[in-house]
Formats: sequence, structure tokens, C-alpha cells
Amino acid sequence: MASKTDQLLIVVSILEGRHFPKSPRLRLVVRASFDGEQLSTDPVEHRDQPHFSTELAWELDRRTLHQHRLQRTPIKLQCFAVDSETKRSESAGYIILDLRSVQEVRQEPRWYPLLSSKYTKQRPALLLSMSLESEAKPSQPSPDRFRAKKAPPRQGPPAVTDLLPDQLEASLVPDQGYHQVGPAELCSDMFVLSVTVAFATKLEQLIPSTMKLSAEESGFFFYYTLLGNDITSEPFDNLLSPDFEPERASVRIRSSKQVLQSFLSQQPSLQIHLCCGNHSLGSTEVSLSALSAVSVDLENKAATVEGAFILKPPKRTRQALPALPADLQPTVGVAVTLRREEVTSQSVGTKEAHSDPPPPAPPPAAQRPRSSSPARKPPASPPLPPPSSHTESEAESLEEELQRGKEQAGQLAAADLELQSRTEAAAEGGASSVSVSAPKVSIPSSAHHYCFSLDLRGLRNLSLTHQVAATLRYSYPFFGSAAPIMTNPPVELQRNVEAPLPQSYCAFDFAALPQQLQDTFLRVPLVVEVWHRDSTSRDQLIGRASVQLSHLLSSERTRLTASSGEQSWRQTRQDRIPVVTAHRPSEAVAELSYVATLEDRGLVKAREVILPDSSQSEPAAPPQSPPRPAAPGLNVAPLGPAAPRDTPEYRTALELELWKEEQEDLFDDQLRRKELSHMKALAEEWRKRDREREAVVKKKEVEYNLLEEQLQKTLSDLERREKQLLEAEQETRRLQKELRVEHDATQRELQESSRRLQLDCDHRAVLERDKVRLMEEERARLLQQITDAASRYKQLEKEFQLYREQQNVRPEFRLQSEVNLLSLEKVELERKLESTTKSKLHYKQQWGRALKELARFKQREQENAMTRLKKQQAELEAMRLRYLATEQKEEVHQERRELDDIRNQLNRLKQQEEDRLGPASSQSGPAPTQSLNEGAEEHLSRLLEERDTLLRTGVYTHEDRIIAELSRQIQDAMRARGGL
Repeated sequence: MASKTDQLLIVVSILEGRHFPKSPRLRLVVRASFDGEQLSTDPVEHRDQPHFSTELAWELDRRTLHQHRLQRTPIKLQCFAVDSETKRSESAGYIILDLRSVQEVRQEPRWYPLLSSKYTKQRPALLLSMSLESEAKPSQPSPDRFRAKKAPPRQGPPAVTDLLPDQLEASLVPDQGYHQVGPAELCSDMFVLSVTVAFATKLEQLIPSTMKLSAEESGFFFYYTLLGNDITSEPFDNLLSPDFEPERASVRIRSSKQVLQSFLSQQPSLQIHLCCGNHSLGSTEVSLSALSAVSVDLENKAATVEGAFILKPPKRTRQALPALPADLQPTVGVAVTLRREEVTSQSVGTKEAHSDPPPPAPPPAAQRPRSSSPARKPPASPPLPPPSSHTESEAESLEEELQRGKEQAGQLAAADLELQSRTEAAAEGGASSVSVSAPKVSIPSSAHHYCFSLDLRGLRNLSLTHQVAATLRYSYPFFGSAAPIMTNPPVELQRNVEAPLPQSYCAFDFAALPQQLQDTFLRVPLVVEVWHRDSTSRDQLIGRASVQLSHLLSSERTRLTASSGEQSWRQTRQDRIPVVTAHRPSEAVAELSYVATLEDRGLVKAREVILPDSSQSEPAAPPQSPPRPAAPGLNVAPLGPAAPRDTPEYRTALELELWKEEQEDLFDDQLRRKELSHMKALAEEWRKRDREREAVVKKKEVEYNLLEEQLQKTLSDLERREKQLLEAEQETRRLQKELRVEHDATQRELQESSRRLQLDCDHRAVLERDKVRLMEEERARLLQQITDAASRYKQLEKEFQLYREQQNVRPEFRLQSEVNLLSLEKVELERKLESTTKSKLHYKQQWGRALKELARFKQREQENAMTRLKKQQAELEAMRLRYLATEQKEEVHQERRELDDIRNQLNRLKQQEEDRLGPASSQSGPAPTQSLNEGAEEHLSRLLEERDTLLRTGVYTHEDRIIAELSRQIQDAMRARGGL
């Protein structure tokens, strides 16, 4: 795990913008993405100078930062214009930031232009600054430590390096085609910095046995960055024996020697990667410190760093590779050169073939390539960029191509003037003066003079939905020219329409061996690219068509005889080939028709051709570079002096004059055609705009008719809905009336049922009152009986006293008779008590049945009665319960008092009897006790039966007062029985 001091923050400050068009409805948002994480700023106003004032930061450690720098992970800033109403966002451009330029020292903000911006009138830009910040807090210096002050500077003129900023940067000047390092007042010299990748060995050691390369990753190539420009070499397929041409990438720098050396000393080492697709298989670093040494004299010679550098695999695959000895280490040969520019060189980022030893001279063309198309002229507009170019700035690459085209045109004009002056001097001075300085190129004796012509007839069967402004482009270096051949002007290609291609005929004269011609035609097809040119956007590649020249060799041969008597053979092939894209090779975008012709004019007569120096720099007809150069042993020297008109200089000068006249005629014809095409384009544009206006008017009429129909339909819908609404209102009133009548009837029924229920309840209450009155009368009768019994008891007591007095004379007889009499009275009293108890139990059973019947009636009435009646029933039920509870309580208290009186009387009788009889009457003592126990048992059973009867009715619960009172009496009776 990384320590706290290794934690860093990559901070990108987005300060403000400029050159944005004003739009009050839009808002600007900048979104930054790095390593899969996306951050965005707050929306700001879309005006000329929007102010963002936002910092975006990403946290990572030093090791991860180093890995990102090796992999060249970019920081991409995308600017979006967001509609504040529809929330729709549209890209306004983007900026690619290089992570390797981020330093821990705070840098000054720079203006970065937006690439691929939709605003073409002005080029918007953002003011940005990047820095690395450490998350660890800086340690506070100790108060005991002190630091010596710096010595004051010496008085004298300031050095050049003192006037420079701390961090030098190379800024591109697009219109001049060079980078400027340092202030403009100090930049007085022009330098050329070149990097050459020459060879590579033992590259197979970089791939472990466990690594699998994807099938989509075709070819290996070297990749490095030169002053912010991505450079890639030509791909090669074989790692065991890498076969690629040495390539040199050059950059023009405007600066001074001291400033440039200071700039190079600040630059990190040049990293060169061996790549396969998006994977880096190995890398090496080339130090630029030797170029910035003070001892280097750039005034007289160039500074060079060259050698074979060891390629090191990345850390993720280094453990899978075994340790290699020194002779098996993978190496790459690199040469970095810095020199002062003496002559005009190529523009920024151009790549040219380079080799330290001079390559063998290839057989030149027997004649100049002739063309009937003005496309063979030096291009006035920049050529289309190759699809495999690796550039970060599309706008800058287009400007560089434009500058390259201007320089090539200037070089061609200078070469023509120099060639003309040299041919005139050769005509005056003879052939001997030229042969000394001009190089000689040998042609094999068995080489043939060939003439190849290609006529692109037309395009048809376009499968795209939109219209295409088609321009065709192809190049075949075997014919002696690497410059691309393009058709001009673009043709409008539409679906189901065949578009002819004017001025698309081109012929090439070249010399080659027959076997070499067959091998090249069989191995290398002629690829024709179809581009769509748009004035408002970048050119777009539509597809490619491959012309198999091997089919031309198998066609029928025709003998031709020229006016001079020379014979030649001609082969012609006419065919239609599909135009396919790279991502959909099975589907044809369009169909191209062509006619190809090859003439074999026999052996080349000239054995040695003298080339002037200026012809080497002429881009229109460079020497042909076949795959296999001729052997130097085939050179044949001239037999003797030739006539002045037969010299190569004279023929070249004559051909140049004829070519100039032809070019002037072509130029005049082209001007006339351009004028006609412009007038035709203006007329077509006027007609097109008239048609557009008519179409817009018709479209508006159709829209208005549709809106009128919609309005009529809406009005009819509203009328229909209004009628439906009136009908619905009437239906609602009718339903309300019916509901009101039904509610009144229901209310009357409820009132009637309530009245009937009230009457029924009153009747039942009258019945209950009658029953209560009868019970009161029965109670009074029983009380009268008890009173009579008491009086009889008193009478008996008096008689018992009298009997005791009489028994004083005859105690046994009197006592026995009195006991018998008392037993009879006791039995009679018990019988009466039992009958009274039974009658009371019968009454209680009748009362329980009445309660059950009342409960069933109550349940039946509760199901049909309304809520208001429930309250009345509850009140009536509560009153009835309170009344019953009160009555039951009084009855229970009365019975308890009677039982207590009876118990007291029995106890007194028992006590009197014991006092009278004494010990002799102990045999008859248990009888009253037994009768008392039986009375208590009967009272307890009666209480239990009453409680169970009330509970079985369902009207009472254990929480009711009467049930609680019965339970308490039962417990008291049980305690009293236990006491007895």
C-alpha cells in the first residue's frame, strides 16, 4: 500500500473561455474523463467569455501515475452546450491533455483550442492549467534550524537563460509549420529535430509463452511522441526478422541555441514503445542530455544521439519472462539528430524513408509519367489524411497538410526553373559538362518499357441514405510516382443513380522487368479510396475498392503497330468492383466501373539515364522504387558521342517545354471549367433554394391544413363532450332524486321499526314489573311465615321453659316429648324451607329462560337495526342489568339475613339444650350440627347453581357485578363450611 506521502492529486483548473458565440438559451458544461472516472463543471452562461473557475481533481499514487505516463493515458475534456429547456446536450468540441506534461510545480494557465468544434466562424478555446499536488502536509521547519540567505546576484548584463521562464514549452505556429520555443525576440534560428528508427533485433523475447495476441491486432509497430505529435512506424508482421523501412520523423523548431539547449535539458527522455494494437510489448528511453550539452556546436555540425537501445518489457509481463543474457536482449536502433536548418525542409510531423548507407539506385522511368488529368499537378489543397494516422489534433493536422501542399508547390516551381537553366546550359556547353555532376542510373538490358493507363468510368448502386460528394484517390509507387492521384471535381452520387467520373483517366510510363511486373501485380493490388468531401466538415472515407491487376495479365493480348514501325502488345480489362468499408467488408457501399490497359512496348532503348539534381526534389514524378532493385552488374556504358538533339538533356528540355505548354492549356481549360462549374453551381443553388422555399411553403400549407382539420375535429369533440356532459348531469339529477326517495323510505322504515321495538320493550318491562311485584308479594308472604315461625318459636320457647319446669318432676319423659316435638317442628321447618328453595329455584329457571329468549331476540334485532337503535338498546340493557343486579343483591342480602337468623336460633337452641341436658344428652348433640352442615351445603350449592345459570344465559360475564358478588358469597360460604 502506498504511503501518505505518495498520494497525489492531479488538479485541472478550468478558468474561462473565449470566442464562444452568445446564446441565452444554452449553458456550457465541461466534462473531464480520466482512467474511467468522469467529473464535470457547473453550467455557465453561453457567452463570448464564459467563466468556469472550477478545479477538477483525481487522486492516485506515484506508481499509478508512472504507469499512466508510460501508457500515455490522456485526460479528455469535452465541452457540451446544454439546452436549458429540453436538457438536450450537444458537443461543442474537445481537448486532449498529455499527462506527462503535468509537473508538481504550479504552471501558468494556457489557452487550449477546442478540437472538432461545431463553431466554425471562430475557434473557441479554454484557459487551463494542470498541476500535481501532494496530499501530505508539508513539515513545519524547526525553530532551531536556520537557513543562510542567498548571495546577492552579481552586477552585469543578464544572461539569456535568466530571461527565460522556469518551464519552457514548444508552441505550434500552424500557418508557418514550425514549433517556437522561448520568447519571440530570442527566437532567431531554425533547427530541425529528427528521430530515426532504423532496425530492431530479438523482438520475439518480449512476448511470453502465456501471452495471447488478439486477432484484431494486426501487425507490430514502434510508437513515440515528438513534441506532442504521435508518431507510429509502418507495421510489420514478423518479430523473428523485422522487415521495415527505416523512417525518420522531423520537427522544425524556431529558437536559439541557448534557449533550445535549456528546453531539451528540461524534457524527459524520449520513450519508444513496441506496440501491438493497444498493448505495449516493450519500451526504451533515449536520453536527450547529449543534445543539450554546452560543448555541442550546432553552428557547424549536427548533434546526434544514436545506438542500439534495449527494450524492456512492462512490469505486468516482466515476471513471466526469464532472465536473458546480453546477446539475447531485444534492441532497437534509434538515432536522434539536432541540426541547424540550412535549406527548406518538410513541415511538422512528416515521415520520410532514411537509411545510413546509401540505398542502391532503382531503375528509373524511361519517360516522364504522362497524365490526361489535372489531378497529377501539385495539389493546391491538402491531400486526404491516411486513415491510420495517429494525431491528437485534427485541426492542426489539416493545417500541416495545407502547409505541406504549399511547400511542395514551391519546390516544384523551383525544380522546374533549375531544370530549365541546367538544360539550357547543357545545350550550350555540350553533354560532357553534365555527365560530370549529374548522377547516372543504370537500367537493366532486359527491362521493358510499359505504359499502364487506368480510366475510372463511374459509380453506382450507392447503399447510403444520404447524398455523397465522391472523390476518388489512389497511388501505386511501382509506376514511378508515390504522389496520390485524385479525381476532381467531386461528383454528386445518389441512390439508384449512376454518376460518371470526368477527368479520371491517367497513364503511367515506366521501365521494369517482366518477372518483376508479374510479381508486383500478383502481390500488390491497386486500392482506390472513395472519399466524401464536405465544405463544412472533415473529409470522410466512404470505402475502398481493390483493383486486382493480376486479372489484367491474364486477359487477351492484342498486337499494335505504331507509325514508326515499332510493335507493342496491349492488354485491356473492363470490370465492376464493389466498394467496401473496413468494418463491413461483406457489404458493398457502392460499385465502381473501370477500364485498365497495359501496353508492352518492348525493350528499353536507353541503357543509361542521366538525372539532373533538381529531378530528385520534384514530387510530381519521383523515381520508381520497385521491391527488388536491379543489380549493378547490368550497367552498360554509352557507345559514343551522340548528336546534340539526341542527348538526354535536350529531350528533357523539349519534354519540359511541351509539358509546360500542356499544363498552361490545361490550366486555362481548368479555369474555364471552374467558371462554368461555379456559374452552374450558383444557378443550381438558386434553383435549389427556390425549390426549398416552395417545399417549405407547401409543407407549411400542409401543416396548416392539418392544424385546421385538428381544430375542426377538436371543436366537434368539444360539442359532443358538452352534450354528453348535459346528459350525464340529467342522469345525475335523476339518480339523486331516486336516492333521496329511497333514503326517505328507509328512514321511515327505521323509525317504524324503532317505534315497534320501543313498544315491545315497554311491554316486556311491564311484564317484568308484574313479575317483580309478584316476587315482592311472595317475599312478603315468606317474611310473614318467618314472623309466624318466630312467634311459634317464642311460644315453643315458653313452652320449653314450662316443660323444663315440669320436667323438674319428670325430667326424662318431659324432655323426650319436647325433643320429639322439636324434631317434628324442625322437620316441618326444613320441609317449608326446601319448598321455598325449590320455588325460588323454579323462579330462577324461568327467569333464565326469559333471559335467554331476550338474548336471542336482542341478537336478532341487532342484525337488522341501525346504529342509533344500538345505543338505545345498550341503554335499556344497562338499565335492566342495573335493576336486576340491585334486585338480586337485595334478595341475596335478605336470604343471607334469614339464614343467619336461622343459624343463630339453632345455635341458641343448641346451647340451651346443652345447658339443660348436660352430659347426659351428649348422644343427641350431633343432630343440630349435622343439620347446620347440611344447610350450609345446600346454600353453597344454590349459589353455585345461580351463578352457573346466569353465565349460561350469555348475558352476564365474570366481570359483571352480580357474578362477582355471587362468587364472593360462594367463597364466604366455603369458608363458613370449613369453619364448621
